[in-house]
Parts: sequence; structure tokens; C-alpha cells
Amino acid sequence: MTDTSVRIEAGRPAPGFTLLDEDGVSRSLEDYRGRRVILYFYPEAGTPGCTKEACDFRDNLNSLKSAGYTVLGVSRDQPAKLKGFIDDQGLNFTLLSDPDAAVHRLYGAWGEKSLYGKTVTGVLRSTFVIDEEGVVSLALYNVKATGHVASLRKKLKIDA
Repeated sequence: MTDTSVRIEAGRPAPGFTLLDEDGVSRSLEDYRGRRVILYFYPEAGTPGCTKEACDFRDNLNSLKSAGYTVLGVSRDQPAKLKGFIDDQGLNFTLLSDPDAAVHRLYGAWGEKSLYGKTVTGVLRSTFVIDEEGVVSLALYNVKATGHVASLRKKLKIDA
């Protein structure tokens, strides 16, 4: 049996979760009910692609917030590493720690992928847009770190 998870489709309720943020504070998806959420999964804080993606969210956060979105990033990193990543990159949104990848699996953001020509099991860079009622309105799998936020803004019809 392979260590994979089932993909989520738009129109389905977003799986609930509670994770620690960069300060060790418990955050639940339910805390964001009534707000639109962009929930993105990335492999590891501080790596080149993940830094690029996080900085793109940082640089576009004002337009995303103006359009009513809250951004949450999720990785397997411990809260202390997430705090360092936020401080190093001047990130202006919450990062969540999912060390056992349980929430990754709930969202289908964990599975087999190709890495340098080899098949490995790990984080599938993915993004989910969740509406005010807690329903997934957009599910994007295997996104590219570079250009992802611009593509997401286009899909969500958000101007700069």
C-alpha cells in the first residue's frame, strides 16, 4: 500500500483541523469561518522554491486581503522553524505546523511525486481556496512555486 491521500474537489466541505502556528498557538480552520481562506501546502520552510512561493504571497497579501482572503501556509516544519522563516523573509501571514502530515493527507497534499528523476513520497505543493461557509471553492494540485500566486490571483479575478 502506498502512502497517498485522496484529492479534494471543489464543492466539498473543507476538512477541519487544528494545528500549531509559528508561535505555538493552536489554530483551527473553524477559527476562520465567515472568512475566505487560501490554504497552501509547501514542502519545507527556507528552501528556494518554498521561499519564492511564500514571498510571492507576502508581496501580494494586500491585494488578497482587500479581496477578502486570509492566507495560511502549511508545512511539516516545527513552529520554531516557521517562526525563523517568517522573521527571515518578513512574512506577513500565518504558517501552520503539520509534522506528521495528517492535514496534508486530509487535503490530498501528500503522495508520490517525481524528484530529480526518482519517485518519492512527500508533500504535493497544493493550494485550496475555502469560502466563508467552509466549502472548497478551488483545489489546485502540483502547483509551481514560481508564478503560482499570479496564476491564483487571475483565477480569483483579483487585480494588483
